[in-house]
Amino acid sequence: MMPTAAKLTHDLREDSMNRPLALALVLFAALAPLGLAGCHAGPSQDPILKLAATESLTAGKELLAAKKYAKARPYFTHAYEVEPNSAQGREALLLAADTYFLEGGNTNHIQSEAKYRDFLNRFPTSDQAAYAQFQVANSLSERMERPDRDQSVTRKALEAYKDLQRLFPTSDYAAQCQEKIVLVRANLAEHEFVVGRFYQRYGIPAAAAGRFEYLLKEFPEYPTKDKVLYYLGIAYSENAKAEESQKAFERLRTEYPDSRWNHETPKQKAVS
Repeated sequence: MMPTAAKLTHDLREDSMNRPLALALVLFAALAPLGLAGCHAGPSQDPILKLAATESLTAGKELLAAKKYAKARPYFTHAYEVEPNSAQGREALLLAADTYFLEGGNTNHIQSEAKYRDFLNRFPTSDQAAYAQFQVANSLSERMERPDRDQSVTRKALEAYKDLQRLFPTSDYAAQCQEKIVLVRANLAEHEFVVGRFYQRYGIPAAAAGRFEYLLKEFPEYPTKDKVLYYLGIAYSENAKAEESQKAFERLRTEYPDSRWNHETPKQKAVS
């Protein structure tokens, strides 16, 4: 027996008078599924989209207070999109950034940095600009790697904190960031020491000495400079720079007479 679809096509071809009808039937068969799908999709049924900006902002704040950051975010996003240039819109954009920051984790801190930067780009004269800049820096510092890892993000965090102090010197956040700067610089300084010791262990004393010299020059607050001076003296010695080596050891004895590293200098022990 001829299949139904094939029979329909055969009959329609036989009846030249019904060709317009045939075309209509074929088009209907082809387009009906699309039409039905469109009916089901229709306009989005997301209830958030029915809210006014103020309503959406209020709902988002309630969820934020309950620490439901991911659920609060769409409400803030909608409030901003409805009234991007209003006071409510500006607040919503900043709160959307806060939801990423507060939720935490590397991916969310990347998103929060982007949102805070977006706020600064759109509203540079806002009374919340200092806060947004502070949070840009915090989003970066939260992503700092350990001292033995790449420190590119740490350096960006330091620059962001410095930008805060430069652009908003009288803000409360400029004062708060000094403690953050200390932590960031400590991480960078320790990175220099770790890399210097790595070079020593692998027999590259000149590169090691360069790292230790940079550390002593750029991070005078480093808490164990006596240790750095000792290894700097060792690096010079291994690089056949006896005069520079003795100067480093002499500085160690003069500036840190009670340091335990002074007991190591006369023997100039090989690097372990």
